[in-house]
Amino acid sequence: MAAGNRGAKQPTLAQLRAFAAVAEHLHFRDAAAAIGMSQPALSGAVSALEEALGVQLLERTTRKVLLSPAGERIAARARVVLEAMGGLLEEAEAVRAPFTGVLRLGVIPTVAPYLLPTVLGLFHRRYPRMDLQVHEEQTASLLEGLSGGRLDLLLLAVPLGVPGVTELPVFDEDFVLLTPREHPLAGRRDIPREELRGLQLLLLDEGHCLRDQALDICREAGRREGGADVTTTAAGLSTLVQLVAGGLGVTLLPRTALRLETTRNEYLATGYFAEPAPTRRIALAMRTGTARQEEFRAVAAALREAVRPLPVWPTD
Repeated sequence: MAAGNRGAKQPTLAQLRAFAAVAEHLHFRDAAAAIGMSQPALSGAVSALEEALGVQLLERTTRKVLLSPAGERIAARARVVLEAMGGLLEEAEAVRAPFTGVLRLGVIPTVAPYLLPTVLGLFHRRYPRMDLQVHEEQTASLLEGLSGGRLDLLLLAVPLGVPGVTELPVFDEDFVLLTPREHPLAGRRDIPREELRGLQLLLLDEGHCLRDQALDICREAGRREGGADVTTTAAGLSTLVQLVAGGLGVTLLPRTALRLETTRNEYLATGYFAEPAPTRRIALAMRTGTARQEEFRAVAAALREAVRPLPVWPTD
């Protein structure tokens, strides 16, 4: 220890946690609520941290809270320390009691309604001591949550190509063409991909990976940018299916979504592509090197077995 630091007060984790919350929310009441601490206790912890460090971290006014220049720098360091401590506790928990404790699972919207019954059944049977918490979000938000430690494991379409994220493939599934009942391609089982070049295609809004996958499939089929423009989009697959039923166009639908989204709708028909059909791959994704990686690999293997009754192709 340097001579100037002998006898100095050491910051506590509680103080760092309080300050990190204030740095994130820039509001004492919101920060206190976020970490389950009373506002006076949080304010006292931040003041104690300033005293221990000998620097002013916040600029307090009657209307808002701002980080001082020193506060900006210390906030970044505090987040690193808290993440490291979280990793240490996670490591200890993984060694002490695997397949127990909280598992925060992020799932994309085009997978959640169709695969969660299988996932929840698997955890109920195989991992009853795990406290599974499910968060449905788009891919970008899920990856941000994974890298920041808010989420532990993701279930989404791959490849991601994101550094620091390890993908554990679970299954591949075909896309089908959903059409209005009277459409010329309705009910066909040998649709060439080239038919996509001129169809009025309906897609999800930007931000959904399924939209990007559908556009990639169309480009591979030779569809020109701007050809048969996409003029109508939807925020979710259920709305997209209703637009098809209303005659506004056609869409690409993952096989796992087909039964739930089209049952008892007499205005819809399904067309199947000639082999090889366009596909997507669904995988679990975890932080590379996470202390729970062996647990998550075991979960991926168990999920591959659990999805076999579904219209998918489990990966090896």
